[in-house]
Amino acid sequence: MEKSNLVLIGMPGVGKSTVGVVLAKHLGLNFIDTDLQLQAKAGCRLQQIISERGLEKFLELEEKVILDLRDRHSVIATGGSVIYSPFAMDALRRTGHLIYLKISLQQLQQRIDDMGQRGVVIEKNQSFSDLYDTRTRLYEQYAELTVNCDSQTANQVVQRVEIAVAQITGVCFP
Repeated sequence: MEKSNLVLIGMPGVGKSTVGVVLAKHLGLNFIDTDLQLQAKAGCRLQQIISERGLEKFLELEEKVILDLRDRHSVIATGGSVIYSPFAMDALRRTGHLIYLKISLQQLQQRIDDMGQRGVVIEKNQSFSDLYDTRTRLYEQYAELTVNCDSQTANQVVQRVEIAVAQITGVCFP
């Protein structure tokens, strides 16, 4: 099966959706935001799913959204917790290049001020720093490419992604 998708993984607030839209437009690809698909399927916001149904149910729904994807030639912005599902990650890997948008904890904390409203999968007793450390290891484990996003605009990250993808695929972008 051809890997025709570019799959963006990384922490909430790193800019997966913002970068994904620009990247898709620039490359003439479709754009898919799995968080938006999850909200549409559940009929409510991410935080509401977590609050009313719990973290486990949220992760089940997120996995189902990923496993139901059939799109090709797309940029896919995933939810930050997708890396907790080996099944979802395997499905994404089969059809796409997994690109980890990496950001330092310090930069991320400067960007995020609405953590309680974002729909972040975090245990009640877990600090954001602990969440960052745990997820960073998983993102690095799954990533085919890593693009540093510290102090970068969305357009700069898009350029870095295009260069990185060209290096592994041999395909140059406009």
